[in-house]
Amino acid sequence: MPTEPNSLIFSDISTDMLSTAVIVLDKSLFIMHMNAAAENLFGQSRERILKKPYTLLFGKNQVKDHLQFVLDNQESQVLRGCHLKGTSHQDITVDCVASPLYKTGKFMGIVLELYRIDHQLRIVREEQLLTQQEATQMLVRGMAHEIKNPLGGLRGAAQLLDSELQSDELKEYTNIIISEADRLQNLVDRMLGSRQPTKNEQVNIHEVLERVRKLVKADIPKGVKLRFDYDPSIPELNADKDNLIQIIFNIAGNALKAVGDTGNIVFKTRVLRNYTINQKQHRLALRLDIIDDGKGVPEDIRDKLFYPMISGSAKGTGLGLSIAQSLANRHHGVIEFKSKPGKTQFILLLPITQQRKEQGNGSHV
Repeated sequence: MPTEPNSLIFSDISTDMLSTAVIVLDKSLFIMHMNAAAENLFGQSRERILKKPYTLLFGKNQVKDHLQFVLDNQESQVLRGCHLKGTSHQDITVDCVASPLYKTGKFMGIVLELYRIDHQLRIVREEQLLTQQEATQMLVRGMAHEIKNPLGGLRGAAQLLDSELQSDELKEYTNIIISEADRLQNLVDRMLGSRQPTKNEQVNIHEVLERVRKLVKADIPKGVKLRFDYDPSIPELNADKDNLIQIIFNIAGNALKAVGDTGNIVFKTRVLRNYTINQKQHRLALRLDIIDDGKGVPEDIRDKLFYPMISGSAKGTGLGLSIAQSLANRHHGVIEFKSKPGKTQFILLLPITQQRKEQGNGSHV
């Protein structure tokens, strides 16, 4: 006789006390029970879901083979990294454990336990981005020190030579040396990023986006459409306005290169509540998505996309995203991305901090 690891009678009271999402399917794979945690995970009420097929929550093919294995063999199965659509169609990643359900020795169906792991995955990804950025800064600063000294000597020697030359034709060559040395100096400075302290003020993110819209307007081909999906509930944030413009302009520039002469770019803002960024929870946070339907980020550069001198464009310098990430870090935020052919999504996450007491303005949320 089979053991009865799940022989308890499922009730709203018993399973609603669990933080793990639990769903019970009968042998026909219809939903017979879901607890409160599962309701929250999927953004669905149990009254609407009960006695409906499991595909209403999972889609047709994602867990089909695993559920069929449990039905055929009455043995547990584990599905790692299962992607679901939850509340407000947000992406959710879970580990799913499917176990046979017995009652008085009789096989009754399947119990699904869903353990959400996307938070942990995002934390790991943020740690990787921060580590990458710190390593990049150390490398670049070391390189800059090694480059600047001989570069300064090269420029100084060219200036001395220029002062000794009488021929304008020969001076043309020294002018080229000086101008190229200045260009390299400027490139090194850009790689290092601004050393000026941030000039924080209360900033409306939508005013920043409208400024970026004006900046890129002249470079937009006729076949490229911009769309702005704003959340009007977002309060002002305490940030350096020029830095925010630079971050968004750099990301938008990449999106324009990705779509070419025809395509769509969407700027989408949302407010997040009790959200963790860089392992610190914030009561309010800004999420800005810049989405394009271009060809996507090449697979071979995805892991090092925020390194300087890395670019998916033949005409790119590879500094835009590195600088943008550095500026986001200075605001205790981070830039993440998801990419596949036809949809690339850069996500800027920034904590929203305000100075309402100092300003005496109670109109802000």
